[in-house]
Amino acid sequence: MRNTAKISTAVLAAGALAFGLSACGSGSSSTASDTSGPLVVAASPTPHAEILDYVKDHLAKKAGLDLEVKEFTDYITPNTATEDGSVGANYFQNQPYLDDFNAKRGTHIVPVVTVHLEPLGLYSHKVKKADALKSGATIAVPNDAVNEARALKLLAANHLITLKDGVGNNATPQDIVKNPKKLAFKEVEAAQTPRSLDDVDAAVVNGNYAISAGLKPAKDALVLESAKNNPYGNFLAVKKGNEKDPRVKKLAKLLTSPEVKKFIEDKYQGSVVPSF
Repeated sequence: MRNTAKISTAVLAAGALAFGLSACGSGSSSTASDTSGPLVVAASPTPHAEILDYVKDHLAKKAGLDLEVKEFTDYITPNTATEDGSVGANYFQNQPYLDDFNAKRGTHIVPVVTVHLEPLGLYSHKVKKADALKSGATIAVPNDAVNEARALKLLAANHLITLKDGVGNNATPQDIVKNPKKLAFKEVEAAQTPRSLDDVDAAVVNGNYAISAGLKPAKDALVLESAKNNPYGNFLAVKKGNEKDPRVKKLAKLLTSPEVKKFIEDKYQGSVVPSF
């Protein structure tokens, strides 16, 4: 049986409140500071928690690591819980997202080791090719700054739109300079993009949410991010100062082991790509 705690919406809200209160206090709880206890890692359910569960079930005991996995379905609470010490680490995000999060929320989360890439993809229930999108089609995109920019860059790379030069990770729909199909954009929470597919012409969906919704990025995406020189690899992260925690160092080594690489390749068949 998987020893994974699933976090309810109520608990997520309580965690966010706890973070707001703890930000005025002295810092970490015993979860992060007591290195003799289990390492509690916050993770998105797919593929992050699945990869961690593989480590827990097959590799951790031999390495002397007591690992506990907590699943979160949002992109905020894992960082706030890491900051306040409710968990010792998290595994769900990429560098542009973390940079934006730390800057906006005053957190002090740092990456430890990059593990995998989840290619972002454009999906549709209405067309089978991107160039079949009709004039005026509505595209759902994630509403957080980093993933929205990433989505627009994906569309630009596939010649559906053209962005201003140099906008990079700050791109918004206002930075579109050419839009030959007159595409309209609907901003929704990243986790809701798969559910929006019945209401829009297409949606740009993060890899983990695509897999959770039963989509196969390598097969079902109309267009898919290239893994080459991609800055969006997902990593294990901790609050600054905890990088040398022996439990974290053990987990980092296990997450970049040949066994985990094979697990990712076999299980996800190109929908998740090892980054090591």
